[in-house]
Amino acid sequence: MKADHPRKIRSFVRRPGRITTGQRRALEEWMPRWGIPVADRRIDLDEIFRRSVPRVLDIGFGDGEALLTAAARYPGIDYLGVEVHEPGIGHLLTLIGRSALTNIRVIDCDAVDVIDQMLPDHSFDAVNLFFPDPWPKKRHHKRRIVQLSFLDQVARILKPQGLFHISTDWMNYAEHIGELLGSSSAFDERDAETLGDEPLAFRAPTKFEARGRRLGHDVVDFFYRRGETE
Repeated sequence: MKADHPRKIRSFVRRPGRITTGQRRALEEWMPRWGIPVADRRIDLDEIFRRSVPRVLDIGFGDGEALLTAAARYPGIDYLGVEVHEPGIGHLLTLIGRSALTNIRVIDCDAVDVIDQMLPDHSFDAVNLFFPDPWPKKRHHKRRIVQLSFLDQVARILKPQGLFHISTDWMNYAEHIGELLGSSSAFDERDAETLGDEPLAFRAPTKFEARGRRLGHDVVDFFYRRGETE
């Protein structure tokens, strides 16, 4: 993807990881069906999903199991997952192939570039960012995906009153997130209890979360609504 401006700092490191034969086969077989090619233009999500229903952007879905759980539970919602690690993408595609779900699409690219260049204004009812890399060392904080410029782009693609849901198990990152979102005029914080059983607020437990809890990490969930106006 050709960016309109240089962006040298990434919020992730491409780790080679061990991709299984099954995951590689899924990438070859299912990515042409469920994947969206990277482009330097806005895409038509209604055309891609072949319908117009509530839509969720899932940034960094990991192994994809939580994303698949949400899509299976709420077939009336379409989910766009963005990830950069091939083993996770391959695993999700394997799950999609087994389940025959039709409400998931996948993009293999940096989510920041995808949002900046591919996603139309006011095109999502919710944006999920679950357990992003915390970059715990202070000298690496500039690599955290949650920055003011990122929040501006999330606000752009969310519909008015759209939900922005972030989870982290690193308290320092939680403080960082709270400070930035608290200073943004585009978002209003919501209490989890006020959302009740709203499907767009659903987050399935993950292996990553379970591991963090075993290590004594508390999980913090942030819920913010996009304002009605710019």
